[in-house]
Amino acid sequence: MTTVVLVSKNGRACLAADTLAHYGDMKEPAKLIINHDKIVTVGDTFLAPTGPAAAQLVLRSYFQDETVEPAFGSDLEIFETMLELHRSMKNEYGLNPKEDEADPFESIQMEIAVCCPAGIFGVYPLRSVQQYTRYYAFGSGSAYALGALHALWDRYTEPEDLARAALETAAAFDDGTALPMTLRSVTLNQAGGALGARVPAT
Repeated sequence: MTTVVLVSKNGRACLAADTLAHYGDMKEPAKLIINHDKIVTVGDTFLAPTGPAAAQLVLRSYFQDETVEPAFGSDLEIFETMLELHRSMKNEYGLNPKEDEADPFESIQMEIAVCCPAGIFGVYPLRSVQQYTRYYAFGSGSAYALGALHALWDRYTEPEDLARAALETAAAFDDGTALPMTLRSVTLNQAGGALGARVPAT
């Protein structure tokens, strides 16, 4: 179980993730686990998967391969990157790509939050990609986090403050989410910041 939050505002974007892991019904809090950070760094891009516990290791292992050439500049580039990841997950990492026989495509068995200079994106199990204008959240505490983001959007100017408040809210109400959190930020490029551009003070 996991909760991850994406926020884009005032020319910056951030990704925040909780640090709680589970082994069956047993909680594994951050104070007991050294590698509790759920955010994966790929150049100037940050990824946070929800799904199986091995997801972070799969992403770290795949993207550290120097022959891999990931691109995160648009929804299509992210889709193509995830398509190559999916092939590798099946061939090299033993992925079981079946969720439902009625699914039109094979699954990557995780959702992935993407924070990069081009903006904030979400990758879904069947590899569809969405770009968000302001914020989004994934995981077991996502409903609480989204409610907090909606309620607090106009109260905070910095994306980091919004992400922290959202994750703190999720941790207060969701039993699959716990603090401390980890957080990464990027400066948006012109295209990525178009919908969340800094508004001059009046």
